[in-house]
Amino acid sequence: MKLSFASIAIVVSLFASVAHAQVTVTNAWVRATVPQQKATGAFMQIQAAQDTKLVSVSSPLTPVVEVHEMAMQDNIMKMRQISALDLPAGKAVELKPGGHHVMLMDLKQQVKEGDSVPLTLVLEGRDGKRETVQVAAPVRALNASAQPKHGAGGKH
Repeated sequence: MKLSFASIAIVVSLFASVAHAQVTVTNAWVRATVPQQKATGAFMQIQAAQDTKLVSVSSPLTPVVEVHEMAMQDNIMKMRQISALDLPAGKAVELKPGGHHVMLMDLKQQVKEGDSVPLTLVLEGRDGKRETVQVAAPVRALNASAQPKHGAGGKH
């Protein structure tokens, strides 16, 4: 049986779309807030099978969710929003306090330890196709570190 170049291209294209991103999110968590606090951070580890970008995050908790980075500027550590976070194929990217993270802003209510915050991650492959990943991030105490509690987070 002889396959034409066009037939091979179609098969490869179909396989590539099925194998798109394959993203795993682990150790997701959100830092608790005090009453009247208007912002908090969400943290996690993200790993993609193929080169992918995290282009946005949303949550029913608040209408304002941004991906941020911490960077030194004029000897001062500054936080700023970024348009996308690269997720190199096969490498875990950690969103953590003091580094890349997700900001939940304009909070209308206190985020309490023991709650769970739903997050929708929007990812974009090199081909421009987008997909979403749903995450339920448990809320940890205000003084929580980046170290996961036993059993917290899990794969999503």
